[in-house]
Amino acid sequence: MEKNNSDKFNVLRKIANEPKATQRDLAKSLNISVGKVNYCLKALRDKGLIKINNFKKNPDKVRYLYILTPKGISEKTKLTINFMKRKMDEYEELKKELN
Repeated sequence: MEKNNSDKFNVLRKIANEPKATQRDLAKSLNISVGKVNYCLKALRDKGLIKINNFKKNPDKVRYLYILTPKGISEKTKLTINFMKRKMDEYEELKKELN
């Protein structure tokens, strides 16, 4: 479950910064398979966190634009906060171990 949230967070973060990135671009930058990116994108779409639009006037009809919905922005924020809390807890644990 933890890894799944991490993947969702990373995909949400990437498409927020690069909405025109291809699935192959996303897979390469996140170091995961194109199939996993596709799976994550479909899951995020089904949950209403992103919209997927194709470039209507682009002759290459396989190009898509990934847009975070308001719900997606909220979820990304929540995942970011949880990630930061987890990292701070890890830091405190390591600090205790060193003392």
